[in-house]
Amino acid sequence: MMLSKQKKNQNVNHNQRRLLISINVLGSAGPIRFVVNEEELVEAVIGTTLKSYAREGRLPLLGSDNSAFFLYCPHLGSDAALSPWDKIGVHGARNFVLCKKPHATNETADDGSGNSTSGTSSIPRRGSSGSWKSWFNLNLKISSH
Repeated sequence: MMLSKQKKNQNVNHNQRRLLISINVLGSAGPIRFVVNEEELVEAVIGTTLKSYAREGRLPLLGSDNSAFFLYCPHLGSDAALSPWDKIGVHGARNFVLCKKPHATNETADDGSGNSTSGTSSIPRRGSSGSWKSWFNLNLKISSH
């Protein structure tokens, strides 16, 4: 009887590789670690990360909107975020960085005639410039003294 259970488990696990991944959330202390199927989509991994983050009561509060976040893999050497439709195991990486997407601001200006024109502000907002790497490097410099 034990032999039949072992065979059944081997068949199920043979097709699915599982990975222990570590996700650092910018602005939070310590990574979140959990096991995922290598065929899991990046979007689902972001959702699982947000749920685990909230369950643990971490700060700052992030919310639960998967589409408001990017998942990066610093070991790939690319500054581009992973596509939400990629499989998490496709790059062979196990360490990732989760950060919030920058908010695009469209301000409305009144030209005095009652007509409003929309455009973007020429003054950069604090904390909205650059990539996640520049923000990460800035925080390391501040916290290392």
